[in-house]
Amino acid sequence: MAGAVDGLGTCASALFLPLILLGAGYSSGLAGLVASVALVSGLVVSPVAGVFADRLPRKPMMYTAALVAAGAMGSVFVTVALGHVVLLHVLVAAVVEQAASATYGAAASGTIRRLVPPEEYPRAIGYLQARDQAVQIVGPTLGGVLYQAARWVPLLADAVSFLLVAVLSRAIRADPTPVRETTAPSFARELADGLRFVWAHPFLRFVVVWTAGVNALLGALYFHAVFASHAEGASPSSIGLILTLAGVGGLLGALAAPWLVRRVAAPRIVTGASWVMVPTAAGLAYASQTWAYGLLLSGVSLIVPSVAVVLQTRAVLVTPDGLLARMGTVLGTAGQGVAALAPVLAGVLVAAYGGRTVAWGCAGAFAALALYATARSALVVREVP
Repeated sequence: MAGAVDGLGTCASALFLPLILLGAGYSSGLAGLVASVALVSGLVVSPVAGVFADRLPRKPMMYTAALVAAGAMGSVFVTVALGHVVLLHVLVAAVVEQAASATYGAAASGTIRRLVPPEEYPRAIGYLQARDQAVQIVGPTLGGVLYQAARWVPLLADAVSFLLVAVLSRAIRADPTPVRETTAPSFARELADGLRFVWAHPFLRFVVVWTAGVNALLGALYFHAVFASHAEGASPSSIGLILTLAGVGGLLGALAAPWLVRRVAAPRIVTGASWVMVPTAAGLAYASQTWAYGLLLSGVSLIVPSVAVVLQTRAVLVTPDGLLARMGTVLGTAGQGVAALAPVLAGVLVAAYGGRTVAWGCAGAFAALALYATARSALVVREVP
């Protein structure tokens, strides 16, 4: 519940901070720079926050981080409402919010073992996947409605959502404080221990490679569809339909994932999904209508959540409690960091080689990833009780 509230508020404001800066007379380049710096700050802070989340009581970390984020967005809300938008202030507030959100996420990622019994991991993770997909669908629309009322309203909604997250986190009855078998001598050692644990474990190493590859390729395909549609003269509303259809596919896939995971062997889900993405990417090379782009991407989004449930469930099972947060932040940072390059690469490649070539290139990369998943499928053993 707290994550859903947080996600809605963040989506309602994050997409409109650049518009607020543009409305205040700043250039699009500066507005884009603020958004990029804020996103990078979250990626940088996430592994560091993971160390503290495995050291300290997680519940206080969660509600304190939410309060810090609420203060950051609340300060921007006040200045925008008063008509005094300052670039440096918006930049600092956006960085603080992303850093606080990363800290909250790191602490929250280590709580599932304390809040959910092992046999319920697939359903709980599937619910989280569905929540994230629903937020991605509803959030931008909600932000648009709020922005039409007044440009400061999405910021107020974001600040209030973080306050609600703090209240909900504070109300958690279970104690998610990590169990630590040993105490590392230094912060750097603990950070290194998290990285070393993930890379030394064959299954977690597989998850890093597969997740980073899929995130990068899916990001490239999404932006390929957007850029190619724009080049063909599609309207903004038509381009928005692509992302909406993809989001709906992801939501349906997340809702169906727990049911599928309990009935199909985990290796078959991972390898099957990996191979299905190959013809889907190839099909994008011949799509010419926005609805076709949307349906193809929706098909991919439909199958990815089941793989995510399989991989995340096993990742929780194979990780000691005192390393859960670090494991989660390492996997998340690896996937998001590579995906952050997707918009730039897609734009450059589409401009240089055309959309069809980029789609075929992604199909070839998906085939290589599917071969890798097939070769390593023995690692994906179903251990859900």
